[in-house]
Formats: sequence, structure tokens, C-alpha cells
Amino acid sequence: MLNIVVLDRSSVGEDVSVEPLRQYGNVIFHMTTRDEEAAERVKDADIIIVNKTPMNARTLDGAAHLQLICEFATGYDNVDLEYCRKRGIPVVNVVNYSTAAVAQHTVACVLYILEKLRYYDDYVKKGAYAAQPRFSHFGLPYYELEGKTWGIAGLGNIGRKVAAIAAAFGCRVIYYSTSGKNSCRDYEQVDFDTLLKESDVLTLHCPLHEKTKNLINYNALVKMKRTAVLVNVARGAVVNEADLCRALQEDRIMGAGIDVLSQEPINPENPLLKIQDSSRLLITPHMAWASVEARTRVVTETCKNIEAFLQGKARNVLNP
Repeated sequence: MLNIVVLDRSSVGEDVSVEPLRQYGNVIFHMTTRDEEAAERVKDADIIIVNKTPMNARTLDGAAHLQLICEFATGYDNVDLEYCRKRGIPVVNVVNYSTAAVAQHTVACVLYILEKLRYYDDYVKKGAYAAQPRFSHFGLPYYELEGKTWGIAGLGNIGRKVAAIAAAFGCRVIYYSTSGKNSCRDYEQVDFDTLLKESDVLTLHCPLHEKTKNLINYNALVKMKRTAVLVNVARGAVVNEADLCRALQEDRIMGAGIDVLSQEPINPENPLLKIQDSSRLLITPHMAWASVEARTRVVTETCKNIEAFLQGKARNVLNP
């Protein structure tokens, strides 16, 4: 019977069942694993299921029977792929499991900022609405999406899903290919400056690499409309957080929704925490991906990866 070790059980949440994994062998679950605990925990493993715990020579040299590493996610920067390749250990991940969830959260962030929902909810619950004579209050102007320009940086699966939703709202959709390789005829491709200057809404869905690190810095933010909404559901370092804080303080843009940060959990000294006005800045704790359905798919897709491996088939292999 295979020995399967799950190092990061908490990454899919306790409300999602991981019992299907037991059909493949003897499973040991660890809610979380500190770096210094990993080597001891995986020494007898045939299969490791992991999310954030480092998988490298230090943690894996003692795992003599290891046959497969399954990422409980799409990202794999915790794994030394070359080391695993040299040892003949395939590393597999799960893909496209959170497209709907991230797209949905993107739109939620846009509407929250655009429609001033925090302000209006507070207005009612703090008693101001009950005390006014008129039936309606619209003290902070809000705007329709229809007819606006929705810009997208990174037109992968999530970017395309968001583009379709934006189009359904009646937006003109434009996009910037951060890789320079994407060419989609369904939407208008523009250069970066045009993306910044013309977008009423700008949402980020690009991977983090040398070209996208600090893509949204102060120089970029000052080119945007003062009525623009920025949403980052890509990677934290795509946005320079100090520059975004400055831009918000100077009213360079209307507001921003942020689900990813340069350091997670958030550093208590992160400059964005200076912006306490939630009608201007919404920060969520990297949960855009984490709908119940998406987390269930992670488990289901991991099972499919294990089944394929046991049948001698390559599925989602990162280091062929």
C-alpha cells in the first residue's frame, strides 16, 4: 500500500472533504508543516501532497521511496523542479480550478468600489438614513459600467472570463498582453500606456515575472483616470504597494481592490494599511480563488493526477 503524506491539509479548508485520497493508500494528514518539520514527515512517503512547504534537496534527500509530488494548487515555486527531475520524481499540479471564483471576486471588488457600497451600508446602519426626510440618499456619486472601458492585463483563462463578464455589462474591453505572446481577436489589444490612460476599470490577471514585477507603480498610476478602479487578483508584487498607497492618498484613482500582497500574511508595516477608508481600498486575504467549489476541484483534480500516475500516464506534469 502506498504511503501518502499531505503536508498542507489546511490549504483546502476543513469544510472540504479529502477522504477521496484514501482510496490510493495509507494517508497521513498534517494541517500545516513548518520547513524544519518536512524532512521527517516525508521520509517514508511514496506520494507527497503539498502546497507551500519547500520541496528541495534538504527536505527530500531522506525520502528514498518518493515516487510523486502533487501540488494542491497551480503554483509550484515551492518545488525544486530540477532536483526532482534528476531523481525521476514527477511533480504535478492542478490547473483551471479557480477561474470562475477569481473572476467572480474580481467583479465583486469592482462593484464594491464603484458603487460605494461600504459608504451606503454605513450610512444606513449608523442611523443617518432613518434621520433624513427624503426617501433616497445618493451623497457619493456612483457610475454605471455600461459604456465604460474595462482594461485587462493578462488575458489567460481568468482574464478571458472577466472579459466576457465585462462585455456582458456593456463595457468596451481592451487588454494588454504582459507576455507579448497573446493575440486574441475577440477583444482589442493595446499597449501598456493606452491600457492605463483609457481604462475606467483595470484588472490584473498576469503571472509574476521580471516584466510584471512592479508593473503598476507610481508612474503607471498617475497615467490612469482619477475615476478609475484598479483590482489586483494576480500576484502581490505586480503592484508597488507604497506607490498605490501614495496614489490613493493623492486621489490619483478612485479606488482599488487587492486580494494578493507582496508578503502573505500581510506585513503589519504594509503601507496599504494606512488607507483605512474601505470605500477607497478593499483588501481581502488571498481568498479570491477559494470558493467551496474551487477547493473541492483541487481535491478532485489531485485524485485524477494520482490515478493518471498509477496508470503510467502523464497528467499536468511540470518537470517532464
